[in-house]
Amino acid sequence: MNPGTARLTRTLALSALALALAAPRAPAQDTTASAADWAARNEVVYQIFVRSFRDSNGDRIGDLRGIQEELPYLQRLGVTSLLLTPVNPSPTYHNYFASAFYGVDPDYGDARALHALVAAVHARGMKICLDEETQYATFDNPWFVKALGHPLSPYGHYLLYDGPGNTDPSPIIYGLKALPTWTGVNIPVAPVNLHDPAVLRYFEGLFASLASRRGDDVDGFRLDHMQDELDGNPRLAHLFDDFWAPVLAAARAVHPGLEVFAEQADWGFGEDWLTRGRADLVFAFPLERAIGSLNRDSIAAAIRQTLARTPPGKGQLIFIENHDMSRFASRMGGDLRKEKVGAALDVLLAGTPLIYYGQEIGMLGEQSHAWSSDANDIPDREAMKWTAKVACRGCAVWYQDTGPWWTNRFNRDDDGISVAEEQGDPNSLLSFYRTVLALRRERAEIRLGDERVLAAGAPGVLAVLRATPAAASLLLVNLSDSAATAAVPRDSLPATLSGPLVDLLSGGPPSASGAALGVALPPWGIALMARAGASGRGR
Repeated sequence: MNPGTARLTRTLALSALALALAAPRAPAQDTTASAADWAARNEVVYQIFVRSFRDSNGDRIGDLRGIQEELPYLQRLGVTSLLLTPVNPSPTYHNYFASAFYGVDPDYGDARALHALVAAVHARGMKICLDEETQYATFDNPWFVKALGHPLSPYGHYLLYDGPGNTDPSPIIYGLKALPTWTGVNIPVAPVNLHDPAVLRYFEGLFASLASRRGDDVDGFRLDHMQDELDGNPRLAHLFDDFWAPVLAAARAVHPGLEVFAEQADWGFGEDWLTRGRADLVFAFPLERAIGSLNRDSIAAAIRQTLARTPPGKGQLIFIENHDMSRFASRMGGDLRKEKVGAALDVLLAGTPLIYYGQEIGMLGEQSHAWSSDANDIPDREAMKWTAKVACRGCAVWYQDTGPWWTNRFNRDDDGISVAEEQGDPNSLLSFYRTVLALRRERAEIRLGDERVLAAGAPGVLAVLRATPAAASLLLVNLSDSAATAAVPRDSLPATLSGPLVDLLSGGPPSASGAALGVALPPWGIALMARAGASGRGR
């Protein structure tokens, strides 16, 4: 039997057990906008694709215990919050379509393992958030099993059907009625009737239970594929008010500090999700696309628009890659200089930085279009590279020897891209991430300050001022293949950047005085200028 098919069969058999165990162009002059007044700006979020992160028991599948074992690594990196992809039972390898909305996939552990991980995270003063996908149910979900062909079942109205008798489940996104998977198995799926009163009560209870602050409960949720009208289906319209408002109110009633990350389904600026959708943060997709372009004017415009279009008291998750797109390092052609540019913009711009597992070591991976299934995303979900060898002890190579996604994988033995190979190298990407994350932690203006794009006096150079009344720093990035000298007018800088300035990244000599701050930058060079001797520390 194909290993993937065997895993599918095992998952189906254990679903009941899992349920029992738990339930435009840059402006000519300066432009200013205030950063959102949101406490999550103090956070650094690390997104973990659970199956691919760390295996603790030798079965080559990432699990909850494996994440717990690597908390020291994550904390040293500078992470304060974990965001896990779904952990609930599912016949898919990514767990985004649920066999049960409550519980733990046996591949990852059980309820006790989840509680132990949450407790260990909290013991380190960190937070943990779960990715929740509530809109669809697979064929092995009890709601599907007990209602198909049985409209009078207690679950008869939990899912949507076309025609009488509950015999024809409605399609989901793209008109799909079954999910083509990497194993060759098509998984029947149906949309959840989110307007059904019993379904609403169920999810109110589920979210409140997960967030109930008993000491081992989660600190937030990512809401996958969130929409007001799901997949253009008029039967699932007005969800912001009719479904998400009461569900989130129930969770916040037991956990007032709960953090809600909405994945806005249109991948835009997310204003509607932050206002009518009642989310706290959305994902800065337009800024991600601009950073990936490495175009100064595009990045400057996206910074300005993101700030202007984020409502007061709300926030943006700044990121450069995730589980649904090609890895940043692959898009940059493996150029370490450009990877460091991405890191600097991810961490030092206004917002809450999100780091996708392995991003900090430059893992490779390009989304494929070769297969008409969820295999297309395996390349951007390959096993975390802990050592020089891909298939090391603890490496979560769950897809090993299963097909072309293994034989043609992007991450290879002894390629210089791993925690072990980069750990002691001061010039490595991992070291650079640790440096910029430490600066963010130490300097209040980077975490909490306003953000302003300044004229840099050189084509291709991006200049971004981060400032509070007490401290300031100036990020300079040369987005070109040629050396350049930034010339930032000193009268555009606050008093906290008067006098000699030093580069916090290179530790170079103080800048010379003059009407303009001149900083020489190599191709793809980065500098973070601050007043000599000023710590920038603050809350």
